[in-house]
Amino acid sequence: MMQEDLTFTIDEDGIARITLNRPERRNAFTFDMIAAWHAALEDSKKNPKVKVVVITGAGDAFCAGGDIVEMMDRMDQTAAQRKAELFDRVQRIPLALEDMDKPVIAAMNGAAAGAGLDLALMCDLRIAARSATFGETYTKVGIVPGAGGAWFLPRLVGTAKALELFWTAEFLSAEQAEDIGMVNRVVDDADLMDVTDALARKIAASPQQSVRMIKRAVLAGMRSDLRTHLDMISSHYAIVTLGEDHREAVARFVERRE
Repeated sequence: MMQEDLTFTIDEDGIARITLNRPERRNAFTFDMIAAWHAALEDSKKNPKVKVVVITGAGDAFCAGGDIVEMMDRMDQTAAQRKAELFDRVQRIPLALEDMDKPVIAAMNGAAAGAGLDLALMCDLRIAARSATFGETYTKVGIVPGAGGAWFLPRLVGTAKALELFWTAEFLSAEQAEDIGMVNRVVDDADLMDVTDALARKIAASPQQSVRMIKRAVLAGMRSDLRTHLDMISSHYAIVTLGEDHREAVARFVERRE
C-alpha cells in the first residue's frame, strides 16, 4: 500500500512498517491519513506474513497530532457531528490496535504531541530517539484527549503524573519520558531504526503463538481479577503446549543440555 500521506511495506522477515508521511506538517494526521493507517493495521492483522508492526514518522517528527488547519475547517460542526467523526474515524486506531495480537512498536523519531503522542502510547513498545520530545498539548487548544490518551497514559505513568502532564501541557525530553515509563528505551537518533528493527526481528523470530497469546494475556489481565485471569491463562497454556513450536523449543533445549 502506498498513500501520499502514509506508506506501508512488509519485508521478508515479516516486519510491517507504517510510516506517517507528512513531514512538512510534522506528520499531523488528516482523516485521509487515519483511513490509510487503519487499513494498514487491518492488513497487518489479517496477513499471515506479518509478525511485527513498526510505526514511525517521516522527517524530524513522529506526529504532531491532528491537523489544526483541517480542524479549523470544521469549526461550525455540531456536537453530534464532532462526536461521530471522532468515534467513526480517529478512534478506529486504538480499537484496531487493541484487536491486534501481533506486537506493535513505535519508533519515535522526533516530537510527538497530543493525539500524536497518544497514538504511540497505544502501541505495545516505544523506542525513542534521544532528540525526541513528548507533550500532552490538549489544554493549549482547549480540547480533551479524544483518541484515548486519558485511558492509556495513566496506565503507563500513574494517575497523578498523567494529570500533571495533561493539565500543564509541558513537554518532556526523551530521557524524562523513559524515567517515568512512557517509553521503553532511548537511543541515539542515528541508531533508532537499527535498534527498533533488531528488536522487531528478535520478536519475529520467537514462537508466534506464544508471542501473541502473551500479549492477549497481559491486556486481558489488566481488566480482570486474578481468578478470571488464571482461568484464561490455563486455557492458553493448554493450547500452546500442544503446538509444534513448543515441542521444537523443548527439544532444542534438551539437546543443548545433553
